Amino acid sequence: MNSGKVALSVLAAAATGALLGILFAPAKGSALRRKIHRMSEKEVDLLKEKFNDFVDGISQNFEKAKKNIVDFEHRSASRNEEKVKTAESN
Repeated sequence: MNSGKVALSVLAAAATGALLGILFAPAKGSALRRKIHRMSEKEVDLLKEKFNDFVDGISQNFEKAKKNIVDFEHRSASRNEEKVKTAESN
């Protein structure tokens, strides 16, 4: 998660720097608004992509944990059955 925070901070700083650069550059208001709108769309798309990657990673980790729990449950059940059989035969 720490690297995710760093990446998000870098992205936010880059977006802020780009926005400030555009705001202080000489341009007509309408052209400036179009540039800001295009930049914001790109940034939103990038954030959506990062969020989807994050959700996919969480989903994969959840599925792995679920599989590990099910495997553990099956192993435990097998061991318990063996112990019961051993106890019954004694």
